[in-house]
Amino acid sequence: MGSSPSSDAPPAAPAAPLIRFGTFVFRYRDWVVPACIAAVVLTSTPRPDADPWLDLVGVLVACTGQALRVLVIGLAYIQRGGKQKTIAADRLVVDGIFAHSRNPLYVGNFLLMSGLMLSWNSPAGYALLAAVAVTLLAMTRAEETFLRGKFGREFDAYCARVPRFLPNPRGLRATLARFDFDWKRVLRKEYGTTFSWTSAMLLLLGLQRVDRLGLAAAQPALARLALVWLAIASLWATARWLKKSQRLVSPD
Repeated sequence: MGSSPSSDAPPAAPAAPLIRFGTFVFRYRDWVVPACIAAVVLTSTPRPDADPWLDLVGVLVACTGQALRVLVIGLAYIQRGGKQKTIAADRLVVDGIFAHSRNPLYVGNFLLMSGLMLSWNSPAGYALLAAVAVTLLAMTRAEETFLRGKFGREFDAYCARVPRFLPNPRGLRATLARFDFDWKRVLRKEYGTTFSWTSAMLLLLGLQRVDRLGLAAAQPALARLALVWLAIASLWATARWLKKSQRLVSPD
């Protein structure tokens, strides 16, 4: 026989420190990483044996993260920004890439940061990368606590079949075939992120060359990087104009 809730039930246990940290940093997540990158650049220099091949690896890793984010947003987008930068979710999204990883956008973000720090190639950068990994885990745990409290067994079942981070490729072809890819949503949601990380990458590559060659000798390379940035800035401005002029409207 079931029993009725008791008024003497113990209060809910306080959140673990990692979850409290994740809830706190979630509010400021848009500013934490840029501030940390700036701190790394201002307080460290790239290793003197910088390898141009490592720059290429960094760019490829970052592009992989960008490709994952594009795939996620184009298939089944999820919003947990909530109100006033607090965790919120109207529904539990389990479609698209979320059927293969519970946090694919965080995986994409970590790949973006990994690419930047590989290109910079300094001990401080790698320390920052470790801190970013802990921060992403903390935000993930905070989100999981919220989602478990709101969706209960539905969320537990989702966790049981889908890994937290590393995407499970099984059934990916069927997932891609089931959805119409929404390029308008990708442009509307992602143009800012793309512009930010590519600008950061070009800045780091430029500073790296100045540090290695000196300002005078690095000027030809800096001019080429500036031309690439101008092209990217033009694409960003075009995407922003399309968004503001309501030419990128699509179902969310």
